[in-house]
Parts: sequence; C-alpha cells; structure tokens
Amino acid sequence: MSTPLLLSPSQLQQLLPSSTDTTQVSILDSSWFMPNSPRRANEEFQKKRVPGAQFLDLDEVSSSHELGLKHMIPSERHFADTCEAFGIEPSSHVILYDTHGVFSSPRALFMFRAFGHEKSSILDGGLPRWEVEGFPVEAKPPARARKSVYPTPVFDKEMIRSYDQMVSNSFTDLHSDPAVELVIDARSRGRFLGTDPEPRPGLSSGHIPHSFSLPFTVFLQTSTIPNSSVQYTTFLPLPDLRNALVSHVGDHAEAVIQGKRPITTSCGSGMTAGVLWLGLKLLGVPNVALYDESWTGYASRASSKIEKAAK
Repeated sequence: MSTPLLLSPSQLQQLLPSSTDTTQVSILDSSWFMPNSPRRANEEFQKKRVPGAQFLDLDEVSSSHELGLKHMIPSERHFADTCEAFGIEPSSHVILYDTHGVFSSPRALFMFRAFGHEKSSILDGGLPRWEVEGFPVEAKPPARARKSVYPTPVFDKEMIRSYDQMVSNSFTDLHSDPAVELVIDARSRGRFLGTDPEPRPGLSSGHIPHSFSLPFTVFLQTSTIPNSSVQYTTFLPLPDLRNALVSHVGDHAEAVIQGKRPITTSCGSGMTAGVLWLGLKLLGVPNVALYDESWTGYASRASSKIEKAAK
C-alpha cells in the first residue's frame, strides 16, 4: 500500500501514539522563510511545534553550489547522516510540515522521495491547521532523538534538472516534439513577465524561453484562523488542481497528466517549485522533475537568455 502524499491533522493524530519512537514515525518541521523575512523558522520551532517534532533546516541539509545557491539537493550520504541524526530508518514514516500551511514542506517531501524514501507525507495545512482543528502543540524543549542507522540511498537523478538541461530544452519546439519538456514557473506572474523585481538584489526578473507561468498559489486555497487575521494554505481538491493546470498550460495538460509529455517545475530558488511538483504528483503525473537552481541560478549566468514577453 502506497503512503499518501498528504495527511490531514486527524490522520497525523492517529499516528502520534507511536511517534515517541522515531524509527516508526518521525515528524519534521521544515519551515523556511525568504532571506528578507524577519521571521526565523528555528526560533519559532523552539517556541511551538507539533508534539514530538524535530527541526529540519533545508538550508543546512544541502550541497554547496558554485554560485552560492541555498538549499540545493544534498549528497546521498549527507541525506543519510541527517536521517540518522533524526532517528529515522528506511522504514520510518516521515511527516513534514511548515508554519505557512503549505510552502516549504513540499520541497522537503521532494527531497525524501528523490532519495527513495517513499514512506513520507506532508501535513496539509501545516501547524496552523493542526492548531485550528484543536490538536495540542508542544512548547517544552524538544527531545533529542536516538541515533539510527540509515544506509546510503540511491538518488533518483531523473527528478532533478541541471542548468545545461534547461538551456538545451529551451531551444526546442514544444509543439512539434512530444519529448520536449514543459517547464512551469512557480513565481508570481509579475516576476515571470519581468514587470516586477526579484526579491534578490541585482537579479533580473523574466523567464526561461518557452516556459509557462503557473504561480504556486494557484494550486492552493487560503483559510483564515478564526478571530485573527492570520492565514494559512492547503492544497486545492483534485478537480480544482486539474482545472488550474489546464487554465495555465492549455492543451498540454492532458499529455502531461497521461505521461505523454514530461514536465519540470521551477521557481525562484527551488523551494516553491516543490509545491507545483507535489500538486502534479497528486494529479498522478508520472514524469515530473524539478530545476534545483531555478531562476536564481539561471538568471545569475550572463549567458542565459531571458524573456520578458507574456506567455
């Protein structure tokens, strides 16, 4: 039986009685904020978390990059060492969440799935929905996990695209060749069109030639916490996810869903591309990759062709 990609708070609660043993169930807070945000994910984790959770720093569990890019996919051994430190074994069910609702947890799930850890899910709605639905939080200092043994996994290289692959694909004709990958960009439409600036100083906005704009928020729905102005996100129902894909890529959607055309997700730095990746996997799309460097890596290179026209 396959492990569900999404869990509701009540489904996670049913797993919690055994969660003191991290070799069975391991809960990881994978919250991440933009560099210009005043919020600090680890500080918030220390103050409040799902009971038994540990903190996964996606910027720390990563590999170095020639351009200094953050949260690039880690090496196989680095991933295994991280799992061991959390007390995770290959048979553990890993549940990932964030404090936005859905934002960075899909990227964390992408990492686990890319290393073959299929027994992994995200908490849909994250910590805010967990609290809204009346489940308890933990504020005492987090317990340290007992170290486990995690063999070095095999990374699925088909799940990641490199800069050279993206450039090569951008020169091909999407309409005449079914093997050409459809590229969808999770950034806001203004950044995609080049009418809004990038949040990273000195970086041009715009998009990769022949890519499509599909802001990650299109796959999500927003709820407001009662008696407050705080909002959180969850994934849309499957019919709405499908409609969102069709509305942004048109006739290509059916070929993507049927596995007749591969698709690659991109964003600003490889984080919210995970939201699109997970949305596509929820729709049953078989051939989904993620451009790890995303726009920051692409636009940082002087040789990159940047388009700013509408798509």
